[in-house]
Amino acid sequence: MHDKKLATYKPKITKHDFEYDPITTPIVKPYKKELTKKENISGATLIDDGLSAFVIRAAFARMATKTIDLQTYIYSNDFSSHILIDELKNAADRGVKVRILIDDYGTNSNIADVIILTQHPNIEVKIFNAVKNRSRLLYYPQMLMDFNRLNSRMHNKLFIVDNVAFITGGRNVGSNYFMPETAANFSDTDVLFMGAVARDATTSFNMYWNHHLAVPASVIPKACSRHALRKLRRQLKKLNRTNPINKRKYDTIISLAIREFNRKNFDFSWGHGQFIADPPEKVEMSMADKENYSGEIMLALGKLWQKTEKSAYVSAAYFVPGRGGMRMMCNEEKSGVHLTIVTNSLASTNAPTVYGKWEKYRTKLIQSGVDVYEFMLSAENRRGKIHDRERKQSSFSVMHSKTIVFDDKISWIGSFNLDPRSAYYNTENVVIFESAEFAQKLRDMIIDDTKISWHVTNKKGVTTWTGLRPGDTKPRVYHHGPDTTIFRRLFKIFTKIIPEKFV
Repeated sequence: MHDKKLATYKPKITKHDFEYDPITTPIVKPYKKELTKKENISGATLIDDGLSAFVIRAAFARMATKTIDLQTYIYSNDFSSHILIDELKNAADRGVKVRILIDDYGTNSNIADVIILTQHPNIEVKIFNAVKNRSRLLYYPQMLMDFNRLNSRMHNKLFIVDNVAFITGGRNVGSNYFMPETAANFSDTDVLFMGAVARDATTSFNMYWNHHLAVPASVIPKACSRHALRKLRRQLKKLNRTNPINKRKYDTIISLAIREFNRKNFDFSWGHGQFIADPPEKVEMSMADKENYSGEIMLALGKLWQKTEKSAYVSAAYFVPGRGGMRMMCNEEKSGVHLTIVTNSLASTNAPTVYGKWEKYRTKLIQSGVDVYEFMLSAENRRGKIHDRERKQSSFSVMHSKTIVFDDKISWIGSFNLDPRSAYYNTENVVIFESAEFAQKLRDMIIDDTKISWHVTNKKGVTTWTGLRPGDTKPRVYHHGPDTTIFRRLFKIFTKIIPEKFV
């Protein structure tokens, strides 16, 4: 329908408004002393519950005075996304320059309401790695015809404000990442960073924004529809009018978060951060080049493992280390570096194909001495680290974190999963943060997750899951995946025929 536009589109390199010193923006004022005390210093604070993750994004959108850059794999067309759209539009109305970059696969080939905002004079929206024809009928045939490119996705996740503060981690934009009452809630981890490390995050965003695969939303007919924009505005107004009591409560919570930030009550730890991202060109590499790819993220991870002397705590939603990774981890364990791994159980995962591959490595890791935990299907009553508020998970919680702590000193957090897809196909971003104080907070959060997970052991070839459900006084013991049906276990066995590189 718009193949010609996509085929002939050439990126126009636009100069984003960065003609200001980020350190002079109002958002820096409460923490200016800390941010100017040492060269290249950065602050980091954990965001481990969904509601806080949403509130902090909204609060920073309201505090923005210059720019907001949003890069995400998924932008769901749902309740929380509509509210965030409203916050971004309100910021743009104040004169803030807003850029939104969404991977096309993350739109499920539907037109997300967010791209309609491209008509706003202060908002630009682009789609990365777009399909040529948005018809549902032709979507999957296109995947087969251009598999090498479309199988590789922009998985990066950034929310950057005024070029000085940003959020990264595992969360996409959608209610199941923010709202615990959703049917399937992702239990995830984000980090709010401030300071020097934000410069490199913005540089990375610009690389993707100016890449030829980043297509303006204006090439999509509905994005140019004035009627669609009017309809969206009516929807947003209706959203604000439907329940004025809830609207007032929401505004009160956002105002409280802003007040707590300005009073320096956010739990920042200070240290040095390194932002690393794959280049956007990774998407277009040949299949052979992708399978031999060893970018900066992989090289940095290898160096961190080599330098580790005592311990590593891993929280990985999708854990498929490969033969090389498994060999390295087993060797680390044998040399005195103790590993603790938390990943999804067969019951909690939303990707049983990945679990089928993880299972192949699990026994050898356990036998080498690694402590392995698998997340429970229903994990209740965790506590958020930002506002110390009790979080009640939905009945179906998927662990979605991507974090590692090395030697209680160095933290690794971002969009990168420890699996072949992140390593060789998708583009990713991570932050390596050097701060013992922050590392210990992240380590404690991972240890908390072990308490709501099954401890997996293996003796004489028999795998056992042991753990306490809420209210239990004695541990429960299982010899097959807890909370799974025979059909799910059979399906997991069937998925083992899928090549590991495609999970």
